[in-house]
Amino acid sequence: MPKALASGTKTIFWWNGNVTPPKDYEKWGDLMKHLALHFTERYGADEVKTWYFEVWNEPNLDGFWSGTQEEYFKLYKYSVQAIKSVDKEYRVGGPATAGAAWVPEMIGFCSKNTLPLDFISTHTYGVKQGYLDEYGTTGTILDKNKWSVSGDMLNSRKQISNSSMPGLELHYTEWSSSYTPSDPIHDSYHEAAFILEKIKQAVNSVNSMSYWVFTDIFEEAGPRFTPFHGGFGLLNYQGIKKPAFYSFSLMNQLGGTELSNSDSSSWACKNTKGDVQVLFWDFTNTHPGDSVNNQVYYIRDLPSKPKGIVKLELSGIPEGKYRLEIYKVGYKVNDPYNTYLSMNKPNQLSKQQVETIKKQNDGSPVLKESVTINSSGLFLKEFKIRENDVFMLNLIKL
Repeated sequence: MPKALASGTKTIFWWNGNVTPPKDYEKWGDLMKHLALHFTERYGADEVKTWYFEVWNEPNLDGFWSGTQEEYFKLYKYSVQAIKSVDKEYRVGGPATAGAAWVPEMIGFCSKNTLPLDFISTHTYGVKQGYLDEYGTTGTILDKNKWSVSGDMLNSRKQISNSSMPGLELHYTEWSSSYTPSDPIHDSYHEAAFILEKIKQAVNSVNSMSYWVFTDIFEEAGPRFTPFHGGFGLLNYQGIKKPAFYSFSLMNQLGGTELSNSDSSSWACKNTKGDVQVLFWDFTNTHPGDSVNNQVYYIRDLPSKPKGIVKLELSGIPEGKYRLEIYKVGYKVNDPYNTYLSMNKPNQLSKQQVETIKKQNDGSPVLKESVTINSSGLFLKEFKIRENDVFMLNLIKL
């Protein structure tokens, strides 16, 4: 809240962001109107119509909003009316809550007061205990619930479907394994399979899932001082790609047409060139439970145990010659934190050490070979898989 509009002095984070309601809602609405006008003048209405205006952040947490739920809904009312007064097609939503909260209440308030609501947005994370744990000192524990994160998303979709606005878009504008930027699971190879598992479980219930966050350059608690400190990012300070990065990178290689596939831990796709891709993984939550925090468990060397054999069978592939590329993420494979451990966890990395870590974990294929598909149209291959391994197979038509 801008200082001149703030009703109080309560702040959050080192940069003292004010979290109090406005002392004058009319002036708040005027500010929102002129903000929307500014965006329109600068970017054009056609561009701004593609945006999503999300009102506030996690107002159900006292640390982020000192007001009540009623006062948040009042803030939303003035915000949506102001933005829509500039262009009724601009999209506005909320409640941007922590823990998937206030969804039925938000819809009920807008419905009762005949207010526009273009989408629901909310947040969820996959850990237990802790609260606004910006320094990781409280300690977090990866939830053993198979449906952590994705269960919230499925439930939010159900709440929307059962409401007076059943067609609303649903956007999870924050999600990850953990809500503190000091949680070593973010750096671990376990994170790659976790990401894929949760997206697969929730993909039919949400319009978007915004992973929190792109890099470890993250301002809330101020800068950190070591290369791997459990930061939120897909990339660390030195631009080293974490296993989490490769989850999204491999998903991005999937073709636009999804193929019939009943397996719950994989996607099979093809692109317009006739290339076929299969992305599959094992997610095993090896965390011992409430006896130890993530901050103690995931900083260790954690060898993965064998899980058996994956038998892959593709049918209906056009006859011809193909190039097979196989990519992998897992323990000591595109696992830069383990390379960092092997260097005895230096507080700072030299340029040479950074290059060594990047070179050893650059996402290159672990196998390339030529394959011939005969008239049967079948492709068969077996893979030894370990806990939290991720495999990507790309069959490229020559």
